[in-house]
Amino acid sequence: MPAEGETQLLGGTANRGLVVRVGDTVRRPLRASSTATHALLQHLESAGFKGAPTYLGIDEQGREVLTYLPGETVTAPYPAWSMTVEALDSVALLLRAYHDAVADFRPAGLEWAEPVPPGYVTGLISHNDPNLDNVVFRDGVAVALIDFDLAGPGSELWDVATAVRLWAPLRPDADIHDVRRGHATARLRRFADTYGLAEADRLRLVDAAADNHIWCMDYVRRGAETGHPWFHQRWTTGESTLTDRTNIWFKNQREALRRALL
Repeated sequence: MPAEGETQLLGGTANRGLVVRVGDTVRRPLRASSTATHALLQHLESAGFKGAPTYLGIDEQGREVLTYLPGETVTAPYPAWSMTVEALDSVALLLRAYHDAVADFRPAGLEWAEPVPPGYVTGLISHNDPNLDNVVFRDGVAVALIDFDLAGPGSELWDVATAVRLWAPLRPDADIHDVRRGHATARLRRFADTYGLAEADRLRLVDAAADNHIWCMDYVRRGAETGHPWFHQRWTTGESTLTDRTNIWFKNQREALRRALL
């Protein structure tokens, strides 16, 4: 239970129940990769990027202290404003702004959380988890990324693939239970267009999204197998079968998705 003066925040799967707000700050557990994450956040602050929390230090309980970013994140049941193409566009533009801000960050000797497939590593430090609940909105516009726990060496392509897989979303229509059903292909193209994805990366985007799905679900599966309660709950209450359906869907829809990006 949170201590007096602390308000529990929903947090993601990995840190559920462990993230709290204290005044205008957020307190989160430290990780093996925290030093690297803190260096990234400090770089973003020095670059003038306003779309990420500021790292403030370590509190007396050994937790990292970040600035609290007011706004809304997207959690089920998804509010209507979060499913609009305007919201989608703003996520693409926020991700573009992040990549511009982080482009000259060249860390050395830091330990990052979860390596991405080598074919998607270009030297850019990507966020790697721009999930719906990791984007802060104000007045229906995406203004900040949070939860940099999975950040690490990657690429623009890998981040765009991650984001569009979740925000389009790229999965069977039967597994889309909101107004985005039937519109995923159009949202895929719109995200790539709004972001301004380079032509070479557009040609690889569908394969990158399919590979990202495998990478992400393997991370969840391993978490479940090592006894993490929330990963175990996800994996054993439908995630494993959804993973199989989505992998098959990517194989069957690969060419149609590629054509949509031409």
